[in-house]
Amino acid sequence: MAAWLMLAKDGSKRIGEGYDDNPTTHYSWDDTVPNHAAVQVGDVIALWDATELLGLSVIEDITVGQATKKTPFCLECGKADVAERKRKLPRFVCWSSDCKHEDDEAGWKDKDVVTYRSRHEAGWVCARGTLMAAELRALCVKPKSQNSLRELRWHDFQQAVTHGSVPLPLRIIDTAHNTIQDGHGTATIRVRKGQPAFRKQLLATFGEVCAFTGPAPVQALEAAHLYSYAANGRHHKGGGLLLRRDLHRLFDLGLIAVNPQTKTLDLHDDLKPYPDYAKLHDAPLTVNVTCEHIKWITQHWGMHRQDATQAAIPQQTRLTQPAPVS
Repeated sequence: MAAWLMLAKDGSKRIGEGYDDNPTTHYSWDDTVPNHAAVQVGDVIALWDATELLGLSVIEDITVGQATKKTPFCLECGKADVAERKRKLPRFVCWSSDCKHEDDEAGWKDKDVVTYRSRHEAGWVCARGTLMAAELRALCVKPKSQNSLRELRWHDFQQAVTHGSVPLPLRIIDTAHNTIQDGHGTATIRVRKGQPAFRKQLLATFGEVCAFTGPAPVQALEAAHLYSYAANGRHHKGGGLLLRRDLHRLFDLGLIAVNPQTKTLDLHDDLKPYPDYAKLHDAPLTVNVTCEHIKWITQHWGMHRQDATQAAIPQQTRLTQPAPVS
């Protein structure tokens, strides 16, 4: 599996490029960037901010386009290796090793470029605190590279993330990669906070009840989407449940799933050594769900319990991911 470390830091890309990156959903680059055409659908994308790993996912789609952008050049040597300083003066500095000219001004010219924009929201896994800058550089194929797009040694990177001081399961990454390679749409859920209207609707429907454990303080309950909000762009009827915050996170990671046939909880083996979680295995949902809920629960089950899907889910309930809303 190919994997790429991509820099997503305010001001990290050269001035005048007009990128609108959002690490959890999409990333943009153009053909002036080394490795620009090597990145492919199905590759792992790992984003960092030059300090730590932010998260990782699998590229679902790459949109290729054309654009004209204004690019700066050094007034001394004429090369485009110019960076804008935020604090230190002079304002501009040339990165070229044989120049290093500093100036309050830069030259500007129009340049036609090929643009690339990845979409990777469905399998996004937040990874803050797992790997720091020095560790990430050491895991690159070329550790001394300064490029914004750097190839990672996937096996070593995977081991570092899953067996580090803050181990993070990457089951979603493997499943998303396999699903994309098979030519199917990906289906998972993401944590998306700050949705008071959706949460209010769920509270009105279910009351102050966690769908996995029962009554809970309203302050502890989060609105959990049963689908990729970013891919669909809207709140679906029957597309959410109220979950306790810790259970919401475990559900997102697929460590807890709901069997759509029995409407009972299925815990991954990683959780079973913990008594408070282990007792939830095979426990029924504490709220009544509709056929619409079951439709989304079925997709989540298929994503995170792929091996069990064929045996556990009748043919008529196997669903495909709805087309994203543009």
